[in-house]
Amino acid sequence: MNILSALKGGGLRSPKGIRLGGKRLVEILSGHAEFVRGNPIGVRANLAGADLSRANLERTNLAYADLRNADLEGANLREAKLGSADLSKANLRRADLRKTDLTDANLANADLSEAQAGGAEFFRANLQLATLRRADFGATNFRDAQLNGADFEGASLKTAILRETKLEGVDLSRAADISTALLPLGYSAQAAKTAKS
Repeated sequence: MNILSALKGGGLRSPKGIRLGGKRLVEILSGHAEFVRGNPIGVRANLAGADLSRANLERTNLAYADLRNADLEGANLREAKLGSADLSKANLRRADLRKTDLTDANLANADLSEAQAGGAEFFRANLQLATLRRADFGATNFRDAQLNGADFEGASLKTAILRETKLEGVDLSRAADISTALLPLGYSAQAAKTAKS
C-alpha cells in the first residue's frame, strides 16, 4: 500500500472494528475458533454476504466457515485456514491468499481476480467457473481440484501443481506463464483451446 491510499483510508480493517449483525467480528471469530476445536459453546461463523473488504484476517482459522457471497476484496487472508469453508460466489479480488490453506474449500463462481495466492493450498478445492484473471498462483497446489470452466486469463502459474486436476473447459493458453507448472499428464494448452472452440 502506498502513502496516498493510507491517507485515503485504504488500509486494512481490524476485526475489532468490524460489526456484523450487532456483533463485532472478533467475537464471531472467537466463537468460531471454539466451534473448530469441537467445544460445544462454539458457533460456526456465518459470514454469508458479509462485507469483509480490506479485513485483516491474517492467520485466522476460518475452516468450515460460511462465507458465501462475502465481500473479501483486498482482504488479508495470508496464512489463514479456510479448509472446507464455503466461499462460493465470494469476491476475493486483490485478496492476499499467500500460503493460505483452502483444502476442500468451495470457491465455485468466486472472483479471485488479481489475488496474490502464491504458495496457497487448493487441494481438492472446488473452483468451478471461478474467475482467476491476473492472479498470482506461483507455487500453488491445485492437485485434485475441480477447475472446470475457470478463467485463468493473465494468471501466473509458475511452478503451480495442476497434476490430477479437473481442467475440462479451461483454456490455460491465456494464462501468463505455465512454462514451469506441473500439468496433468498428456495435457496440452493448445489442444484444450482447440477443443473449447
